[in-house]
Amino acid sequence: MGFLQLLIVAVLASEHRVAGAAEVFGNSSEGLIEFSVGKFRYFELNRPFPEEAILHDISSNVTFLIFQIHSQYQNTTVSFSPTLLSNASETGTASGLVFILRPEQSTCTWYLGTSGIQPVQNMAILLSYSERDPIPGGCNLEFDLDIDPNIYLEYNFFETTIKFAPANLGYARGVDPPSCDAGTDQDSRWRLQYDVYQYFLPENDLTEEMLLKHLQRMVSVPQVKASALKVVTLTANDKTSVSFSSLPGQGVIYNVIVRDPFLNTSAAYVPAHTYACSFEAGEGSCVSLELFFIGFIIMGFFFYILITRLTPIKYDGNLKIFHDDGVFWVTFSCIAILIPVVFMGCLRILNILTCGVIGSYSVVLAIDSYLSTSLSYITLNVLKRALNKDFHRAFTNVPFQTNDFIILAVWGMLAVSGITLQIRRERGRPFFPPHPYKLWKQERERRVTNILDPSYHIPPLRERLYGRLTQIKGLFQKEQPAGERTPLLL
Repeated sequence: MGFLQLLIVAVLASEHRVAGAAEVFGNSSEGLIEFSVGKFRYFELNRPFPEEAILHDISSNVTFLIFQIHSQYQNTTVSFSPTLLSNASETGTASGLVFILRPEQSTCTWYLGTSGIQPVQNMAILLSYSERDPIPGGCNLEFDLDIDPNIYLEYNFFETTIKFAPANLGYARGVDPPSCDAGTDQDSRWRLQYDVYQYFLPENDLTEEMLLKHLQRMVSVPQVKASALKVVTLTANDKTSVSFSSLPGQGVIYNVIVRDPFLNTSAAYVPAHTYACSFEAGEGSCVSLELFFIGFIIMGFFFYILITRLTPIKYDGNLKIFHDDGVFWVTFSCIAILIPVVFMGCLRILNILTCGVIGSYSVVLAIDSYLSTSLSYITLNVLKRALNKDFHRAFTNVPFQTNDFIILAVWGMLAVSGITLQIRRERGRPFFPPHPYKLWKQERERRVTNILDPSYHIPPLRERLYGRLTQIKGLFQKEQPAGERTPLLL
């Protein structure tokens, strides 16, 4: 790289700073990309032209490095060598490698490429850690890499699941790594804890620039703690797998921070992101997702008039007690029954409240689904829980952003106006039809006091039953012959 190119890179690095790290933009046409620790780098990869990356002047107090590269939906590959080997390379939209440094090593090289037809825009960063920091994925037994800092993500309509390899304790250069299975005491990797974080991208924004910008908040430990929501903390005895409710069309970034409570140190895995949909054309496409909800909007107005019986309930699926299906469904059923029971004595109010609140929610549900906001998950999560047997383990966090506040205000306005309109319309009219017991009681009193009613002269039940039995008995008696029965006179 010539002096002029180095000068341009230096100027760009001084102008573009996000979260305390410089962003370096460019496309390395010479096949060599130079990195600096803690600085983001933007570049483009093309299939016929693999790139070699290099880091110079590594500090002696650095024990290991984590390199990570991110793209929106096209796969890229990072490898230790020009020849791709399954245990020495990683491919995906969020790929990372751990470099365990040798004594006196001050330079590190690796290789980047893509197998896609189209050029891929990438963002990459290199982070350094000391010998006291835990090593993400250092005790990997499930995936291909010997040390795997990556988070593996799978999703379907119901849930999104992330998996990662257990970490190991840190160690100095030139020293053998601690054994992963030597014991379970406080001197082993079993003392490590894993904090799982979730970060929501702005709603209805599927752009590549927005993703790469917000990914910068999810790569290092301080940034993750400051920006994301901690969902759960796992210990070494827990499975390194966590499930979340899928949010189609909503960008979400996940990361895991492994902590060593004994040394008060930590390290971050390579973050993974998803939209729970595909950027390729076809079923489940993120681009055409909104088209499926056009007819649903019309149905929402229809349900606003007809629906009268349901109570939407938003449950906190993140409480551990509700991960048990029995506890959840018993609680849900009790709440669903409790409200009608409380209002049983005033059915008119129950009907008006139901039509106003639930009917307005049906309209909001349609609009909300079209705009890809979060209020639909009040009912959608319950349906997912009923339809999918594994959904009980999923965490159900959803973003609540500007669109959600607007939709919530619309819901409140529709509910209040609907309830007010019905109350004014029903004022002065007869009460809502009484329940069957009251109708039966009124009819019985009318028959007792009204002698002109034919039913008033109906014999008591006992006499009616006796008359019926007499009729039945007569059917079995022998018929008497007609005529005189006296004997003949001689």
